[in-house]
Amino acid sequence: MPETKAQRSTAGRKAAATRKAHEFQRKQEQQGLKRKQQEQVSEVVDRTSELSDDVLKSLESGSRAAIEAVRKFVDVVDEALPHGERPSRRREIVDAAMDMADRLVKTQYEFLRTVVHSAGTTLSREEDEQ
Repeated sequence: MPETKAQRSTAGRKAAATRKAHEFQRKQEQQGLKRKQQEQVSEVVDRTSELSDDVLKSLESGSRAAIEAVRKFVDVVDEALPHGERPSRRREIVDAAMDMADRLVKTQYEFLRTVVHSAGTTLSREEDEQ
């Protein structure tokens, strides 16, 4: 009889050790998944930061281009309609150009704001899913 108890005890110990090994392995895998998810989130944040920088640079570039275009347009108007000739007509033309540039810049701002908002919404959803 004592041999049987010893055998069961040894088998029980082996089963317990196997369970512990599996639990340890499962915990390691879970930690690995968590680390991988954190790395993915970090990567997404880095990409988002780069996107934000690119968006801001694009916005600044577009604004500068609009200002430069208006400046060139005013120079052309100055040549075509000197200050002494029909100043009200000259003012109408310049004001129309300024309004056009203002609308272009506002449209660009709205577009970029929408892009940034969409990116933020997408990232929020991805974080919630993880």
